[in-house]
Amino acid sequence: MLRIRPSALAVVLVALLVALAAAVSATANRSRGQASAGKIVFLSTQLNAIQESEAFRNTILKGFNGQVQKVDIPLNNTTFFFDRVKAESQAGKGTISLLGGVHGDYATIPQYLSNLSALAKQLQKAGIPKELFTLGKLGTKRQLYIPWMQATYIMVANKKALSSLPKGAHVNSLTYAQFLQWAKNLAKKYGSPQVGFPAGGTGLMSRFLEGYLVPGFTGRLNTKFKSASAVRGWSYFHSLWKYVHPQSLAYNFMQDPLLNGEVLVAWDHVARLTNAFKSRPGDFVAFPAPSGPKGRAYIPVLAGLAIPKTAPNPKGAKQLIKWLTGISPQARTLATVGFFPVNGKKLSKRLGTGLLSMANAVKRQQRAKDALSSLLPVGLGTQGGNFNRIFIDTFTRAVVHGENIRAVLNDEGAKLQAVLNAAQAPCWKPDPPSGKGTCKVG
Repeated sequence: MLRIRPSALAVVLVALLVALAAAVSATANRSRGQASAGKIVFLSTQLNAIQESEAFRNTILKGFNGQVQKVDIPLNNTTFFFDRVKAESQAGKGTISLLGGVHGDYATIPQYLSNLSALAKQLQKAGIPKELFTLGKLGTKRQLYIPWMQATYIMVANKKALSSLPKGAHVNSLTYAQFLQWAKNLAKKYGSPQVGFPAGGTGLMSRFLEGYLVPGFTGRLNTKFKSASAVRGWSYFHSLWKYVHPQSLAYNFMQDPLLNGEVLVAWDHVARLTNAFKSRPGDFVAFPAPSGPKGRAYIPVLAGLAIPKTAPNPKGAKQLIKWLTGISPQARTLATVGFFPVNGKKLSKRLGTGLLSMANAVKRQQRAKDALSSLLPVGLGTQGGNFNRIFIDTFTRAVVHGENIRAVLNDEGAKLQAVLNAAQAPCWKPDPPSGKGTCKVG
């Protein structure tokens, strides 16, 4: 008879129990569609700062059934992402199973990306807006990346400014005409301008001009830069500027003048407004940008997830995509790294009223019936700074200094065409596609 010592028997029993528990856990995971995703190497241009990367690994991924190895791209290396994907494609064999990047990162590599149309159909039930899926097709009929997380620019008001809204106006559905009247009402009530914009040296004023003002009045950007509708847009802004706080030319982050009471209403990037909502959530309300004659133009800063054609583990990558677009990881993403959800389902109240208010404003803006998305510049390369400078110079000349708007647009339009020619940049949304040619200023 085989004799087993008590200590050895205990070891055997423990081993059996561990194996049984693992088997039960695996069975439970499979029953919930959570079979192990295996090893997934994830190359991303996003969440690469030390704190963001740690939050991704330790918080956002918590509970995911798989091994995720995130490759952090070296800072300031703008070609690493493209070079790595291209090299693996040319080799015919890859190590990267999942890609993470913003829309512009994918614009130059669609030929290396897998078709995710079937996965997109499954995820549409999660409430991700159709508009974001359309962006992920990169102008094709195939889904080349899945919306992952987003940032944008919104409006904020101190709640005491709401009593000065024009009759019949609501902050969630303002027109630019109503916004101008609101600015007038506030200036009259308080004796000085109460609206602010981040037009300082490191402010993001160029994004308002490129993604909100010009598209809102023209329906386009570059292709109607010199149009009659563009003249009307710049003329409107010149009229509004009389009621904009003069310190706006020095403002970089609008959360500061909002918190110290210098202004009651402001526009800025969500990340530059967060502190106001976190520190005094009961004082402020977030809402979409106003609507112009051609729509409620806004900039979606969209990050997406894609699978390269050479992915060694595409099945696991799809599991990770489903995980990262789930409501709980989406909420954790907002709470830890400040990127807003693409998932339309209700977020946890544990985020706090401030962040929830901002998230709701982002959702309203992109889901508005007259929403008009205007992408960040695509394909400009080293000409990006020159492109922004043209819009700032146009603003300075036409709005701040009051020069003849038609003459300014003709002059700056010629410079804009030179920038696009130097970059050989095609048109990007909201302009219609220019094919393989350079975008033409109209």
